[in-house]
Amino acid sequence: MRAGRRLTKVAAYAFAVAAVGYSAWVPVQFLNTGLGGPGAYVSELAAADQPWSWLVRAADVLSGIACLTAVALVPDERPGRWATAGWLGLALLGVMTILDSGAFPLDCAALSDPSCTAAEAAGRVSAAHRIHTVTSALAAAGAILSLVALPVSALRRHRWPLIGYGGAVLAVLMTAATAWTLAAIASGAPVGVAQRFQVAVIGLWLLLPAVALWRDRTVPPPPKAHVLLEGAGTPPVLICAGMAAAWFHWDRVAADLGRDHLVIRFDRPGLGLSSGHRTPPTLREEAERIGALADVPMVVAHSAAGRHAEAFARLHPGRVAGLVLVDPSCDPVARPRGTVRAAAVRAVQRALPALGGTFGATVLAAVVLPVAHRLLMGAHDRARAVYGRGRVLAAALAEWLAYRDMAVELGGLRVTHPFPDVPVVILSAGPRDRCHRDLAALLNATLISLPDSGHEVELERPGAIAEAVRMISRFHDT
Repeated sequence: MRAGRRLTKVAAYAFAVAAVGYSAWVPVQFLNTGLGGPGAYVSELAAADQPWSWLVRAADVLSGIACLTAVALVPDERPGRWATAGWLGLALLGVMTILDSGAFPLDCAALSDPSCTAAEAAGRVSAAHRIHTVTSALAAAGAILSLVALPVSALRRHRWPLIGYGGAVLAVLMTAATAWTLAAIASGAPVGVAQRFQVAVIGLWLLLPAVALWRDRTVPPPPKAHVLLEGAGTPPVLICAGMAAAWFHWDRVAADLGRDHLVIRFDRPGLGLSSGHRTPPTLREEAERIGALADVPMVVAHSAAGRHAEAFARLHPGRVAGLVLVDPSCDPVARPRGTVRAAAVRAVQRALPALGGTFGATVLAAVVLPVAHRLLMGAHDRARAVYGRGRVLAAALAEWLAYRDMAVELGGLRVTHPFPDVPVVILSAGPRDRCHRDLAALLNATLISLPDSGHEVELERPGAIAEAVRMISRFHDT
């Protein structure tokens, strides 16, 4: 919660910096007296041939970077269509502000210098000078989009009323300023005053989310775990999905086993339909989670979750009916990270829950994760809804960062906690793996090779998993 509040303050500071940088033209216009007064474009102050252009251009680039940073860190995990359009509008404003002065400045002051006007008419200006018109128009379009969409979103969601009501007022002023500017351009009248009014409104608009976020005291809801119970029969079968996976990947396995067993599926914190994680995941925590979900279960664990299942069996030897380890992780003994690297990893892990609740994480997840899911695990109707969330991206990264630490933890448990005398089946996908043979010897397990299956056995060979569970059930029956 503290990390989330700190990120919100960073976003507020960034919006404030963006507003100040975007308003740098106000003092600079008095420093550069060579321009044609209020009748000139504001962007002429950043023209390449002007004495103070470096200052205006640096301020614009800083403003654009700050705006993009602020939008990325806004605490808006599930923004909705209006808010998404509004934040993306501000992002467009930030990008175009950077390009406007940083990459495509004017060559010269077109309205103040007759020779520049002649050069424009003769087509002797650079490509950057011509592109500048496009980037300026897109920057204004981004500002207008955000001024329309964000107030609507804030008022509909009853969140950030300053953005809602203040933005609505500024939207009216922006409409008037834009109409005035376009009318001046069309009629040939001096456009500078109208454009200054428009740019001033944008600067004020950037201040509103800064104040709103600084005053934001939204408390995140308590965590909720997604647990799904199906079927009936003993022993119960508890399914532990692999790294970053969700309950729905096991639909076919659960449907098969539900005829004879109570099947329990769940999503670890932050994954699937469970709410965001709060602390870095640990092996003992995952083992205790298994124990809290079922009484003397048969645990089916895939990939990295095989470590969770083995840890549970070693820590609670009297509370496990058997294990089915599906292509489990069994890397060579891992060494602990060095002190500096471990501290850096822990710092990232502590920041991830808050980062997962930001608009930037939501956009990144929506773009990257569904595509990655399609490539790695195939298409699924639920994939876009589940994996298009920032908290899922954050939780997946947290599990990936904890992978090595959990291997180290398990190595310690193997020394201090003997494995109980319970039946274990290991399903090894692909060619027979020496690592799985060694693990089978360590756990006194039955090793079954599935050379025709990839790593996602639950999707490619669900019947093999169900048959392994029945093997252990027959052992209990005898």
